[in-house]
Amino acid sequence: MNKLSLLSAYDVQQSFATYLRQKRKEKKLSRKALAERCLVPEATIKKFETTGQISLRQLLMIWQIVADLEP
Repeated sequence: MNKLSLLSAYDVQQSFATYLRQKRKEKKLSRKALAERCLVPEATIKKFETTGQISLRQLLMIWQIVADLEP
């Protein structure tokens, strides 16, 4: 069984937020720098990283930039 299927929606949101925050920090990107690259407001990134709340569109915009940063 898929691990994500055992998690609540809140837990999945928190997992995504934690993962993206870790990737951002690994790449030594500030929230401001990420915001400039993905065109998502810095305040939205902060809210996402702390609460897990974000629109699907903005999540995908952030994800695209973080994925492009993979070695």
